[in-house]
Amino acid sequence: MLIKQILLCFIGLCSGLTVAAGVFSFITMLGIVPRLAARTNTAKHIICYENAIILGGTLGNIWILFQLPAQLSVVMVIAFGVFSGIFVGCLYMALAETLRVLPIMVNRIQLKEGFPIIVAAIGAGKLTGTLFQYFFH
Repeated sequence: MLIKQILLCFIGLCSGLTVAAGVFSFITMLGIVPRLAARTNTAKHIICYENAIILGGTLGNIWILFQLPAQLSVVMVIAFGVFSGIFVGCLYMALAETLRVLPIMVNRIQLKEGFPIIVAAIGAGKLTGTLFQYFFH
């Protein structure tokens, strides 16, 4: 029985490390951190950005893995939602920029003005879909 538990622990640890490595390499491949630092003129804090991503991923995994109770106030839940939304939005826009989806679309429809409206519409659609999923399982 002990050998079975050790084997399951080993398989779970290896699987978790593999998935985490895939996620972090995907984030690295998209170049989210350097692009974010360049756009906000905070390149001197790039190590802090990278450490925050790694720390957030690690603490989130520990929290979910051990099912730690979290007594969060409404303000903390709102802050968590905002920061999670910012992260997902950065990931989404970096992926779209990497795949050159938006420039191709702009060229195909021959858009001359209103590009910020398209970006805002994408964000509003993501927000609406998330709220719909949250309230109407």
